[in-house]
Amino acid sequence: MGPDLQLALVAAELADRITLGAFRHPSLAVETKADESPVSEADRATEAAIRQLLRQERPGDAVLGEEMGGAGASSRRWVIDPIDGTVNFVRGIPVWATLIGLEVDGTMTVGVVSAPALGRRWWAERGNGSFAGAPGDPAEPIKVSEIGRLADSTISSGSLVDYAEPARYLELTANIKRERGFGDFWSHVLVAEGALEVGLDPVVAIWDVAALQVIVEEAGGKFTDFSGKARTDGGTAVSSNGLVHEEVIAVLSGGERHHS
Repeated sequence: MGPDLQLALVAAELADRITLGAFRHPSLAVETKADESPVSEADRATEAAIRQLLRQERPGDAVLGEEMGGAGASSRRWVIDPIDGTVNFVRGIPVWATLIGLEVDGTMTVGVVSAPALGRRWWAERGNGSFAGAPGDPAEPIKVSEIGRLADSTISSGSLVDYAEPARYLELTANIKRERGFGDFWSHVLVAEGALEVGLDPVVAIWDVAALQVIVEEAGGKFTDFSGKARTDGGTAVSSNGLVHEEVIAVLSGGERHHS
């Protein structure tokens, strides 16, 4: 385990203490942002704590976070979503996580996803595989499924109303085995674990998926936007076991594909 991944895991431990302490707390303060999405005091406190740790341990690195924006200029950039799934968090639903990624020279090299209310954490570093486990327990390597036909696949997605062209999603799901709606980070880490074949996000920002890309890819899968480009800033996201990826992209892109 490299020092950057070790640091990201330390940051995840720090985040877990803050988020779990605030989860389902009756006095949790929640506001509505300009885009009408919620933000809690725990979101801000978590991001502030991670930023402080990074300033101490990696003072030359840049940082980009959902709540506090960008800081610094460097070929190394940490990308943080302090609570992915804030709507779930503020409503007492345990499906939320802190996402911490490191981008080096434009490539995501480290990803950590920590979901303490689920008792589960996922992580990866480029070239060394993906792992998961309960915090404090021995890590287990994870890999994507070997299902090679879309007709046999299970897909998880965000809300249909968020699709620019919902008819394409309906076309896709008409030809699969099973559809689920786990949403947010959970869809993609379940792909990495081999529990799903495809995870879809019709609307995402870079901090929603930066940490996830390397976890899925190091588990043997693919991670692109809806056009098939292997990027985290494309505004959409598709994770898959790789075997069914081209079929999914063909439907979602309407045939306008860019192979990753």
